[in-house]
Amino acid sequence: MRRFLFLLIFGLAGLGVLLSLGMWQVQRLAWKQGVLAEIENRISAEPVALPQQVSEDADKYLPVTISGDMEPGEIHVLVSVKQVGAGYRIIQSFSTDDRTILVDRGFVPTVAKLNERLTGPMEITGNLHWPDEIDSYTPEPDIDDNIWFARDVPNLAAALGAEPVLLIAQSETDPNVTPLPVDTAGIPNDHLQYAITWFGLALVWAAMTGYFLWRSRANSESDAT
Repeated sequence: MRRFLFLLIFGLAGLGVLLSLGMWQVQRLAWKQGVLAEIENRISAEPVALPQQVSEDADKYLPVTISGDMEPGEIHVLVSVKQVGAGYRIIQSFSTDDRTILVDRGFVPTVAKLNERLTGPMEITGNLHWPDEIDSYTPEPDIDDNIWFARDVPNLAAALGAEPVLLIAQSETDPNVTPLPVDTAGIPNDHLQYAITWFGLALVWAAMTGYFLWRSRANSESDAT
């Protein structure tokens, strides 16, 4: 009987832990979905003028329309686009009346890396963004071949003589450059998979607990006879 009670208590405790972890992931899923919905609403809001004082915390994803001049000179950030392949994001400086910021114009394939692109007066609508693309595995830029491996906003700004403010274009700035607007597709949301994993483990645990309880009882009855 002691062994049976031990297995029962141990099994119920483990089942409770696994179920609580699954429920926690369900709660996290609801929270993450709310965060993503908020970001999507912010991305798709009506564009405003570029704020005089820009803050990453307050202005991330802010839709903005700017008018001015696309300056010559560009930086190429290596990127891969689904169903298209490798290419480059085209980053250039853009001057308004009183300031110069960075613009991510979009994607060109590798064969178009050295093609000329439109510069001069234009109006651009996009979203302010501070991409988090750098980790310990990110290579240093290949300055000689103008190949960067991440959108490192401060270093891009220093290289192009602009403020560390990046506008990712929604609107087209050149017929041969494909805009890659900001969206939530790259923001991880794996909580559903985690919840399924924990609930699956709970089901297996419950089955194993039931089996061992049955074996323990069967052995006890066998010993009694």
